[in-house]
Amino acid sequence: MIAVKGYAAPNAKAPLAPFTFSRRTVGKKDVRIEILYCGVCHSDIHQVRDEWGGSIYPMVPGHEIVGRISHVGEAVKNFTVGDLAGVGCFVDSCRTCPSCRAGNEQYCEQGMAGTYNSYEMDKKTPTYGGYSNCIVVDESYVLHVSERLPLQAVAPLLCAGITTYSPLRHWKVGAGQKVGIVGLGGLGHMAVKLAASFGAEVTVLSSSASKEADAKRLGAHHFVNTSDEKAASRMRNQFDFILDTVSANHDLNHYLGMLKVDSTMVLVGAPPDAVPVEAFSLIPKRKTLAGSMIGGIRETQEMLDYCASNNIVSDIELIRIKDIEQAYGRMIRGDVRYRFVIDMATL
Repeated sequence: MIAVKGYAAPNAKAPLAPFTFSRRTVGKKDVRIEILYCGVCHSDIHQVRDEWGGSIYPMVPGHEIVGRISHVGEAVKNFTVGDLAGVGCFVDSCRTCPSCRAGNEQYCEQGMAGTYNSYEMDKKTPTYGGYSNCIVVDESYVLHVSERLPLQAVAPLLCAGITTYSPLRHWKVGAGQKVGIVGLGGLGHMAVKLAASFGAEVTVLSSSASKEADAKRLGAHHFVNTSDEKAASRMRNQFDFILDTVSANHDLNHYLGMLKVDSTMVLVGAPPDAVPVEAFSLIPKRKTLAGSMIGGIRETQEMLDYCASNNIVSDIELIRIKDIEQAYGRMIRGDVRYRFVIDMATL
């Protein structure tokens, strides 16, 4: 076993604190990654505080992991010692169900093994995430990371990047389309960068008028303050596609009214409460309301390669691990532009 240092939540009420635990020794198909940076996702807060239920303690959060490989198993084929590598939201899956065979391991019918707050595929060994100095993962669930980009700003691509890239690609967003992005936070700012790079005409729909300048800087062509009823009403029947990144409760019907005939709105944010959807928000123009998660390994690698080729990274603020509770508080207040990343050298 490998002795590991990290930060963990002992329960839903206590702050994160230093924690020592063990990881498995490097197996034949495993790689060991010395973690350099780990992004901080809002889902870390939800799970640390058991807001989604079923949290497993002690919990070491973190699923936006980048680092350098220090050890490889004897049967590893695609990585060598010294390579930069990443680990996203899951570290294993059943590998045999139709979803896994199709490269959609995120939708594994046996349930993927989450990078943290989950169990390995034996359904009894807890997983611990990236708020730690190293991780051991089967090479099939490890991503190649380019040397071209600033590594700390690549880390959030492993969640925020792929969460927005996957639906934009699945619904074939591109040139000639008008796309609305609801919300300009950790997910929204990546959605803007990616949709604009695909050639779409991008409009940010936000209730925060102060974010207009940032929206334009990130690549949006237009900005609509949705708190302004007149401005919002002019958006009816305007969009070919809407990506809703907001995790707070909000009126989906309002945004469905902005879609054209045969158009789609996709949810990637997860509001805490059930949100009513009126039938007549969908029926008259044959609209679709859909949801999307992260991508599979193949698509995540595609996203990382695309971002490396197009110089796309997240806007980040680098923090020390001891400041994680302060960062959580700021995230809840919306006081981050747009993703915190932990410098694991401060562990």
